[in-house]
Amino acid sequence: MFTGIVEETGEVISCQAEGDIHRLVVRARKTVEDLAIGGSVAVNGCCLTATAIKDEVVTFDLARETLARTRFDRRLGQGSAVNLERPLRLSARLDGHLVQGHVDGVATVAAIRETGSSSEITFELPQDLARYCVLKGSIALDGVSLTCAAVLGSRVKVAVIPHTLEVTTLGRLKVHDLVNVEVDMIAKYVEKLFPK
Repeated sequence: MFTGIVEETGEVISCQAEGDIHRLVVRARKTVEDLAIGGSVAVNGCCLTATAIKDEVVTFDLARETLARTRFDRRLGQGSAVNLERPLRLSARLDGHLVQGHVDGVATVAAIRETGSSSEITFELPQDLARYCVLKGSIALDGVSLTCAAVLGSRVKVAVIPHTLEVTTLGRLKVHDLVNVEVDMIAKYVEKLFPK
């Protein structure tokens, strides 16, 4: 379980197919401090298992299901920045929202509007995910906990403050870029309990 509060950005060393998996290798500093092989890390919002650690370099194996639901095999190459977060400790303060690290799909940046030192970013979500988004509801985009400032059809707008733009990859986004999306899990449970 995560919070969507990014601890640091890491640098992708490589992301390549090796047999039936992809191997993602990331350079990080803070994230590796207490990480052990088998430990979890949210990488751009996707919960991944560390399969090798050497100094500041962590390796993750990506299964077919992970590749199908994320943007890891699209526009994520050497030198790319990724948002990193270690799992939530039960004794810790919950500053973001409950994020499972189970990416639901991929959204596209539709528009970016700078509002002084902040930004309003509009994302085009797949229609089957947009229905879980409500005004003032929570959403995780590339692992960052955000609030839906506006929802219109399959488009969701978020307001991003200067601090978040600086310490996450959101400040580097351009129109047409792809991001991993995790919608609010409570909405999915409500839908399951009360089907149409």
